[in-house]
Amino acid sequence: MDIFENVLVMLIAACLLLQLSRRLALPYPSMLALAGVCLGAMPWVPHISLDPHLALALFIAPALLDSAFDISPRELRRNWMPLISLVLVAVLLTTAVVAWAGWAFAGLPLAAAITLGAIVAPPDAVAAAAVMQQFRIPRRTLSIINGESLLNDAVALLVFGVAVSAAGAAHVPMTSSLPMLLVAVPGGALVGFAFAKLNIHFGSPLFAGTRSAIIFQFVMTFGAWIVAERLHLSPIISVVAFGMTLGQFAPKHHAPRDRVHSYAVWGAVVFTLNVLAFFLMGLQARSILERLSGPQLVHALQFAGLVLVLVIAVRVVWVQIYGAAMRTYKLRLIAQGHDIPVPSRRIGLLVGWSGMRGLVTMATAFALPADFPGRDLIVLSAFAVVLGTLVIQGFTIGPLIRALKIEPDASLDKEVSLARTAMMDAALSALEAEESREADAVRDEYRAARVLAQDERQPQAKTAHDRLRAVAIRAQRQALEALRHSGQIEDDAYHQLEEEMDWAELNAIPANDVRLQSV
Repeated sequence: MDIFENVLVMLIAACLLLQLSRRLALPYPSMLALAGVCLGAMPWVPHISLDPHLALALFIAPALLDSAFDISPRELRRNWMPLISLVLVAVLLTTAVVAWAGWAFAGLPLAAAITLGAIVAPPDAVAAAAVMQQFRIPRRTLSIINGESLLNDAVALLVFGVAVSAAGAAHVPMTSSLPMLLVAVPGGALVGFAFAKLNIHFGSPLFAGTRSAIIFQFVMTFGAWIVAERLHLSPIISVVAFGMTLGQFAPKHHAPRDRVHSYAVWGAVVFTLNVLAFFLMGLQARSILERLSGPQLVHALQFAGLVLVLVIAVRVVWVQIYGAAMRTYKLRLIAQGHDIPVPSRRIGLLVGWSGMRGLVTMATAFALPADFPGRDLIVLSAFAVVLGTLVIQGFTIGPLIRALKIEPDASLDKEVSLARTAMMDAALSALEAEESREADAVRDEYRAARVLAQDERQPQAKTAHDRLRAVAIRAQRQALEALRHSGQIEDDAYHQLEEEMDWAELNAIPANDVRLQSV
């Protein structure tokens, strides 16, 4: 009961901090990090422990799905070079530098040092995107940061899995686990794709309009993780493939009411998991500090501070090196017809400073077994990196954007305007066709509605009106899908207009049909 009461206190505090972060234009994960520290430091809060496998699945799977659903494969292909730079080079470079520091300064075994590097390497785009969207930075930059956040999680978690396996079996060299990735990665992708297709073609028709539809989504998400893990495949890649497949194909098959409820539920779940993760991290840090004392504590804190500095510095330096190289070869790339974004110095500085760590770093730290070599030092360092980047970078990224004077990007508004025009044209054409085919029937319905009593006229007139609205909305959806498929609009514009169409369609459906059924 004590645990439950403290979780409720944390959730109330999180809701208040969310409102405060909106007023102050600060990323809410930064506020949650401070709240987690404060609550975890309270001596009366009981210690909570989670099974490592449960921690990884519970926190990582929903976060990966939430990110993967909104990622556009077309944007990933378009931005392949900066994504490789950030996802592979920056993550692996950070892992290597931190691993060297752990081996050289903390005396960690090599596998444990690499594990620490993999834990703190992947940035979390939630905090950065929350601030950047307020300033309307270039959409392509934001798309790269969001894509990086998803893919670098997968890369870092794969390295994490290999390193943890090697640390758990000291007589087995790390290289012996690498061939398994050749099977685990594509196999995990196939599992995720199969689960997504099963969800789209079986779950959507069977559970449409019921609470079971949302429950089924949770079952399939965690099912994709668990099945891949049982088959010794990559559960991370499985959930990523599951989410990306749903994002591309599910809109054609899901009913508007299911989509609206699903977005609301998943958004609340991911937020709640973030709250719990910060709370648990604060508790773990408190218990570690209680076990350490004297020179041992001083050394641990000094090392954690060193890891924080290295994590920030490696990303900033690498992004600047990459940007300088791209600007040097800009003319050659253009002459060869490559559509590769070449970051300006200001954009490069912003991207380099946006490497805040969050849920993935905390969840992987939780997932370390209790007897893992150097676990206390690794968890404390991970907590220092999360807290330090969210506070230092999170509180300063807004002022940095203002100081850099980056021009606001209005391309999203232009795409939305273009799409709305095309959708209205499609709706008008559909209504004109409807008029030509069923004009007499529609007129008869309206004439009948006029002569009926007042309490009967409105429902029947609304029936005719709603039928025509449904025809128009169906034509608009088809036009919207065509615009997305042709590449005239990107996925962020598509999802914004899709949400508008969902609410418009729900408004045209009788109230009794809109309510989510209980089974």
